[in-house]
Amino acid sequence: MVKVMNKIMSFVFFVLLGIGFNLNADENVATNKLVEIEVYRSPTCGCCSKWIKHLEESRFSVKDYVTNDVQVIKDKYGVPGEMASCHTAIVDGYVIEGHVPAADILKLINNKPNVIGISVPGMPVGTPGMDMGGRKDAYQVVSFDKDKKYQVVNSYEGN
Repeated sequence: MVKVMNKIMSFVFFVLLGIGFNLNADENVATNKLVEIEVYRSPTCGCCSKWIKHLEESRFSVKDYVTNDVQVIKDKYGVPGEMASCHTAIVDGYVIEGHVPAADILKLINNKPNVIGISVPGMPVGTPGMDMGGRKDAYQVVSFDKDKKYQVVNSYEGN
């Protein structure tokens, strides 16, 4: 009986230890909480819906707003022209511009830096939603603030 109790206690200890590590990990993954995000996109852009699918597969709840003038949204939220891409999203008060990977968005909203948002400027091949076979361009995820200061927050290699 004592051996069985020791095994049970060891099991409980390791389960609780694992839960403790999860609490230090990404809050949304640990709690299985969906992240709400608003996406503004053109009705004629097919890659935007592919990016939305990437977000949904990464536990985002997407409100999809189709508009004929995405530039109005970019201007409203202070997206500099150098950071512009084909769609703009808003999550937890931050702007997400272009084909930013879901993991970088989660990192942004968990770290809460003093920036307007992050962007993958342009439309690099191989980013989420811009899949073109096996080809991948190198690209960077860049943060931007109200003073138009840019900082690379993540880099991805091409092939």
